[in-house]
Amino acid sequence: MRQHDLKPTPGSKRTKKRFGRGDGSGHGSFCGRGLKGQKSRSGPDIPRGFEGGQLPIIKRLPQKRGFTNIFKTEYAIVKVGQLKVFPARTEVTPEALVRAGIINSTTMPVKLLADGDIKQSLVVNVNKCSASARAKVEAAGGKIEEI
Repeated sequence: MRQHDLKPTPGSKRTKKRFGRGDGSGHGSFCGRGLKGQKSRSGPDIPRGFEGGQLPIIKRLPQKRGFTNIFKTEYAIVKVGQLKVFPARTEVTPEALVRAGIINSTTMPVKLLADGDIKQSLVVNVNKCSASARAKVEAAGGKIEEI
């Protein structure tokens, strides 16, 4: 086999469409561009993102700031002041918080925040706790256990 014997695989090479060579060619008169309009004319093509003269979305977007984090963890918030409903030396669990009507369900993790005051000592079982809330509960003689 010599170099002049090599041929491309059948079907891998196609003859180029020849536009504007008469109506008999199948690509005559309008040459596959349709009738009239911006895209039927010769010359440079319309730029990417062009919206017919309307202000393009890429230029309108800076008005819409920020984003929504789809991985954000939503917590059921419990404030230290809400724990007054429990008697002293009680273990406060998410189930007990639902029974007391402080949170709606146990599906969301519970976070304890330091709004309000507490006098009785409690054992509080929550998923997260702010440092100041921990200090308030421990100052009252209770303790925080993270689930």
